Amino acid sequence: MKVVLENLTKVFPSRNKAVGGEVVAVNDFTFEIPDGKLIGLLGPSGCGKSTTLYMISGLQKPTSGKIYFGDDDITALSPENRGVGLVFQNYALYPHMTVKQNILFPLQNLKGSDRLSKDEMLQRAYEAAKLVQIDELMDRKPSELSGGQQQRVAIARALVKMPRVLLLDEPLSNLDARLRLQTREEIRRIQRETQITTIFVTHDQEEAMSISDMIVVMKLGVLQQIGAPQDVYDSPENLFVAKFLGTPPINVFDGEVRDGKVYIGNDAVLDAPGVADQFVFVGIRPEGFELAEDGAFCCELRSVEVMGRDVSIVSANPAAHTPVIRSIVDADNKVDVTAKEVRFNLKPHKTFIFAKETINWSLGAEGKTIYKFDKVNQKLNAVVEGKNYEMGVLLTDEEIAKLEKQAQQSLSPVAKFFVKQGKKIVAAAQNKVAPIVNFIQNHIPEKPALTGEFTYKLAMGKNSEGNTLYFAGGVDNGRLVVTDDIANAINLHAEIVEGGYNVYYLDGETKVYPEISVENGENHEKRIFL
Repeated sequence: MKVVLENLTKVFPSRNKAVGGEVVAVNDFTFEIPDGKLIGLLGPSGCGKSTTLYMISGLQKPTSGKIYFGDDDITALSPENRGVGLVFQNYALYPHMTVKQNILFPLQNLKGSDRLSKDEMLQRAYEAAKLVQIDELMDRKPSELSGGQQQRVAIARALVKMPRVLLLDEPLSNLDARLRLQTREEIRRIQRETQITTIFVTHDQEEAMSISDMIVVMKLGVLQQIGAPQDVYDSPENLFVAKFLGTPPINVFDGEVRDGKVYIGNDAVLDAPGVADQFVFVGIRPEGFELAEDGAFCCELRSVEVMGRDVSIVSANPAAHTPVIRSIVDADNKVDVTAKEVRFNLKPHKTFIFAKETINWSLGAEGKTIYKFDKVNQKLNAVVEGKNYEMGVLLTDEEIAKLEKQAQQSLSPVAKFFVKQGKKIVAAAQNKVAPIVNFIQNHIPEKPALTGEFTYKLAMGKNSEGNTLYFAGGVDNGRLVVTDDIANAINLHAEIVEGGYNVYYLDGETKVYPEISVENGENHEKRIFL
């Protein structure tokens, strides 16, 4: 059964009354799932995978868009009439029924020509149970089973009625490692034998890549890339996909294209003919390194880990986004573990470059940059072509004084008690008070908008010593000048304009407006193909 999603969108109202607005869980998702294929919906938590699955099943109604099974528009069709089998992440078993009754339940509700005899139903139920290794548990209730066993009952119940479309919402998450591997192989075997169109939701890339015909990578409700698992791994279209796929993960560096070559620091590591000079991100797969005494790329050697057929070289480089770099080379390579540095050549087909937006600050006299103010978090954002660029947190002198006083105070006796009792007690307490905190946040009066009656300091993060950095006024080489001395922080003023605010500080009696410009913003983190 071919499944077509056409401009599928799901919007939820925000539960935070102070913030308001809407939450777009799935945004304009268009995709055709070929008949008889197993498709993996892959992405981090909160990316819209399960919401998409529930819209296909009929449990969630799309805000807009269409869903087709074959040529039939089933967008408004009730779940029980869609012919889908659904396995939930949290089992969703009937607690008053035995394992056998849970598995039989979908078959007992078949009507007309689809209805089976009692013997046929029992045979199929036991075949499904044996497949997931619970055939000896058929007379038990769900409360008498472990979490893994309950999940296997749910899988058997979905498979037993041979649905037109099988939907799996992280079905293996509660199985142990050995059984997870075995069960996913069985799911794949069954899918190939029956040719049931199957959609498999997971955040585990290994699961998705090992059994899927195609994977669909999602981020914040937006489709990122579709393709065969190996093709997506070998040719990611953006930095997010490159980072999400791969174990160990891809190594990412700040780099630059200059005169037809890719530089990481001062090392020219790769040819880039025809690519314009620009700052970039460089991604190198762990298997993309080749040991070479005169290699183009130099790193500080940290350690060498022998893993049998492979050797993992742990190194460091100032341009890397992570403290350590992992390079996987063949065990035949000999590494001098006493050396202070290690050199590599890079495999071009395992090295990718991605566009990087460049933010430049300047000072003006007209206030061209429009700013938005997040009243809840007191964050100031500069707006460029509809995209927010966070500057920092605006604080009045009174608020800064309160924060400094709190920082100087020692932990209260209650806080000390929780620290002594350990992280489990703290976590339990947080879970209990979370609803209260949410209620308070949703009912406290809104903080006032920016006003010209006050001056503000702009807190812009912390330095390596943990001291807060404040905007000190001025621009140096396209960057805002900062200081960790509150006495040197500049006072900012705000004025309401159409679409938001202008922000300025005074140089004598002259208004000075920080202005932002962004280069290559529309291509940020997109792949540059060599």
